[in-house]
Amino acid sequence: MRTVKAPNDMSEILNTLTESIKAGKRKDAKAATEQALSENIDPQQILAALTMGMDDVGRRFKANEIFVPEVLVAARSMKSSMELLEPVLAESGYTPDHTVIIGTVEGDLHDIGKNLVAMMLKGANFSVVDLGTNVGAQAFVEAAQTHKASLIGLSALLTTTMTAMREAVALFREQGLAAKVMIGGAPITEQFAQDIGADGYATDAASSVDLARSLVA
Repeated sequence: MRTVKAPNDMSEILNTLTESIKAGKRKDAKAATEQALSENIDPQQILAALTMGMDDVGRRFKANEIFVPEVLVAARSMKSSMELLEPVLAESGYTPDHTVIIGTVEGDLHDIGKNLVAMMLKGANFSVVDLGTNVGAQAFVEAAQTHKASLIGLSALLTTTMTAMREAVALFREQGLAAKVMIGGAPITEQFAQDIGADGYATDAASSVDLARSLVA
């Protein structure tokens, strides 16, 4: 027989999970996730608790209250919990509403910023398909079509690969992709995003989440 938890007990477990993500306590986050699953708390409520924690991390990052190392620690805590939760969500038939294809453009092998954005988007309940680095424009197109993506995220760190970003966006438009295009990276500016026809530009990982949410709203 399924044991139904009292609301207060559920709230305590979920609050512990949220606070563990905010503090970047991976072991505590994993333990709280295991406890929540073992006590039959709705997996979507567990996901909401994780997302709440990462949203707080993003808010503090944008406010310069925490910095990249703290964000990475929190994201890794989120990842350890999601490894436990994703199979349960899949079994229940739940899938995120939106998929993001993300990668560093052709000619560029940098991935730290891209990886952080990917982790933050996963924490915001997007399904993320990470194509890695040095990704050609056609590979983005094929992935977006295969996964029926709502968004494509392009990253570039080298000024020399901004041309590849421009060419990729041009191909997306030529192919008539429905996915919105968001771009970012050290040399990228709002003006450049407008010039190449991207749908949005973000300065950092937390802003990328805000941008992604606004583009699919």
